[in-house]
Amino acid sequence: MYPIPQNYVKIAVERIGGVTKSANVMAVSGTTIHSWIKQGRIVNIDRAKLMAELSGVELKQLRSTL
Repeated sequence: MYPIPQNYVKIAVERIGGVTKSANVMAVSGTTIHSWIKQGRIVNIDRAKLMAELSGVELKQLRSTL
């Protein structure tokens, strides 16, 4: 059986304080945050860097695919 991969975007959003707070501090919509969680990655490098700074999750974990 294969291990379930971690969704580091979801972890980062939870560390920041949830979808609404993450969207507010990152200046994006809640829909965008949900999209990132669903994809398991943040394509935009600047947004990924900001999320990494705010959450303490490593940038490479936010940019990699699940």
